[in-house]
Amino acid sequence: MERQRSSALKIPFVADAEIAPESSPGATISARVREISLQGCYLETPAPYNLQTLVLVKIFAPGKYFEAKAKVVSVNPASGMGVMFRETKPNFRAVLQHWLLNGIRKNEDPDVTY
Repeated sequence: MERQRSSALKIPFVADAEIAPESSPGATISARVREISLQGCYLETPAPYNLQTLVLVKIFAPGKYFEAKAKVVSVNPASGMGVMFRETKPNFRAVLQHWLLNGIRKNEDPDVTY
């Protein structure tokens, strides 16, 4: 198991995702987001990519969509991977900030929805 720990605030977050190598954007694999931060997220998947792989990440939550270029920074074989966002367009950064704010509120008030 190879991991880098980040000091970024991570919010529990569950959503469907697709991830693909930047070199083959059509070769997507399905994943499930478990944690998210402004800097990246953790994706559960049985087939994680290798460390340092440059990827495209798409995250789907009810009524919202996010995408970013990212890099794999941690790998748990047959379990998942952590990715660090490298390039996020302003409209997607706003979606991410919305999710994080709601996640913080949800920790304070369990009735808040994403």
